[in-house]
Amino acid sequence: MAAISFLGDLLQSISDRGRGLIAFGRDDPAKASVAEVVKLAEDLISRRGEASGVALARIILDRYDSFGRDDRHDFLRRVALEFGADHAAVASAIAAYGKAPSRAALGRLHEAAEPRSQELIRRLNLARDGTIALVRMREDLFALRDATRKADKPDAALAEAVDSLDADFEHLFASWFNRGFLVLRRIDWTTPAHILEKIIRYEAVHAISGWDDLRRRIEPPDRRCFAFFHPALLDEPLIFVEVALTAGIAAAIAPILAHERQHTATREATTAIFYSISNCQKGLAGITFGNFLIKQVVEDLCREMPALKTFVTLSPVPGFRTWLDRERRADAPQGLTREDVETLRLLDQPDWHADKAKAEAVKKALLPAAAYYFLRAKTPRGKPVDPVARFHLGNGARLERLNFLGDVSPKGLSQGYGLMVNYLYDLAAIEKNHETYANLGTVSASLTVNRELRQNLPPARSVALAEA
Repeated sequence: MAAISFLGDLLQSISDRGRGLIAFGRDDPAKASVAEVVKLAEDLISRRGEASGVALARIILDRYDSFGRDDRHDFLRRVALEFGADHAAVASAIAAYGKAPSRAALGRLHEAAEPRSQELIRRLNLARDGTIALVRMREDLFALRDATRKADKPDAALAEAVDSLDADFEHLFASWFNRGFLVLRRIDWTTPAHILEKIIRYEAVHAISGWDDLRRRIEPPDRRCFAFFHPALLDEPLIFVEVALTAGIAAAIAPILAHERQHTATREATTAIFYSISNCQKGLAGITFGNFLIKQVVEDLCREMPALKTFVTLSPVPGFRTWLDRERRADAPQGLTREDVETLRLLDQPDWHADKAKAEAVKKALLPAAAYYFLRAKTPRGKPVDPVARFHLGNGARLERLNFLGDVSPKGLSQGYGLMVNYLYDLAAIEKNHETYANLGTVSASLTVNRELRQNLPPARSVALAEA
């Protein structure tokens, strides 16, 4: 930590000295317009001096941070449209490679084809705290992308340019945030308060109601919380996972989150349940952390407690209700018989889950539908419809169990009619499951789940998904 702080102080010193090397005339950069900041960005990627470049990068980021939403979008729009590759240089490099193909010529072609926006992002990252500023900038880019797509008169050229700029961010972030730079830290009651506050704020699966609730999740000996950090974002967790150590696989979330519960002695724990995984930085969407996190936590827990034999999730099913409601309304429903459709009308009644008879009737129709949802329903690319399923199956997990009314909170009922599932991380089968899923699209599932699937159903159709 001290070394990182020293490096930050050194960068700040370079930046301060570099400001003296930049001539702004009579203009105050703190009051620069969007157009003037774009000109500063042009100047930044044309400079060769390191000190002046660091200073200029900080000035641009500071001014961008002071902009309102519209000015930020205007800046990003201009960068997307004006900081592409030099098409004449690309054509010349293609011609040169065509005449004399070589590795060197291909390298020059690659260099010419790179958008200038990538170099701009790299140079902005020179500034102190530049990385987190760029992560936040990409969040603004997402908002611009959404606004562009929803415009009354869509601008195809702008939409393409914005998507290309986002690809530049993702390409560079994938390198800057690769596994080699990530640091795994356990979150416990001795963790600094400002980080614990962020854990409360970033929890995305099961909301943390306050400090007492957080303490119940991280302090007892049968609870764990781990997070990935990056040296450039010291106090900003990237992703974290909450773990319950138990004597068996849990089918519902309420007992895990209960205020008053029986603690499991560490020596009696045989199962680690990953019951919440939260990504913390929206600007890092598309950058893979979760698979590394789970595998690293499994390794650490195995070293700490060799008696642990089972590693399993207790996961929500965020897309199930939307899918099921659509099929219930369809003329030719997928995964449902006509009798199922009639039975599932009970879902439209308030508090159906609290009525034992209604809940039992729903269960007989809903679990087969859920099995179809996981095993047969696909996107146009041949992947499972459910995003959480895609994540865990892609990591090599097996769909182990469907848990009816596993989460009867308002959020659980609104997302998946209370359905939760267990994904099993069998250490001996992870690689095989991953390969068959990645290459063949095969969903690894237990016999119990497969038995729920109704026979003689019509072939599945692909489901188009709205892009995140």
